[in-house]
Amino acid sequence: MIAENLQQVRNNIVRACQAVGRDPEEVTLVAVSKTKPVELLKEAYDADARVFGENKVQEIMEKYDKLPDDIQWHMIGHLQRNKVKYIVDKVSLIHSVDSVRLAETIEQEAARHNVRIPVLIEVNVAEEESKFGVKMEEVLPLLQQICEFPHLEIRGLMTIAPYVENPEDNREIFRQLKKLSVDIAAKNINNITMSVLSMGMTGDYEVAVQEGATMVRVGTGIFGEREYLR
Repeated sequence: MIAENLQQVRNNIVRACQAVGRDPEEVTLVAVSKTKPVELLKEAYDADARVFGENKVQEIMEKYDKLPDDIQWHMIGHLQRNKVKYIVDKVSLIHSVDSVRLAETIEQEAARHNVRIPVLIEVNVAEEESKFGVKMEEVLPLLQQICEFPHLEIRGLMTIAPYVENPEDNREIFRQLKKLSVDIAAKNINNITMSVLSMGMTGDYEVAVQEGATMVRVGTGIFGEREYLR
């Protein structure tokens, strides 16, 4: 079932790219494996999934050694500063940097482990009170404060769009984030590439791809409904 779901999502990404003249190779599918047992991740791995996204540091720690080492682990959830030390040498991308203090902690822990960590700035485009992330107008000031950190590679932006029944309702959200990334890229700030735009989830990833997403985070569309750990 997971293999079939993965193939369907990949087909949908291809179709969304074709609709706007994009190359599907530009889009990375992040299989959101939060709350899912290792057995299901192995099924996805056997169906050629190699990028897995987790919301909690604890789950990365629990799954990391039980799965093949060619997996790329992405931290996509809110990251507490006191947990950074546990994953800084395990993840290939942190999607959720939303403060100077968090960036400073990642920098310190990365220096301790002698690694450079690719990160994205989480942007709360819709300014929902229930979501983390900085406001659109706060992104550039944040970048200017952290761009010189030698152990961070600032690769782009991420957003979690509102939950909507009709994915078209989020098109403007994705369009705004894409425009912001283009505007920032044009400034040619040192250590900032804006090569990654992480946006779109199970309900709206096709619209996100049409609006420029280079990463989509799909959980339910691959693994089925979420099971919450007690």
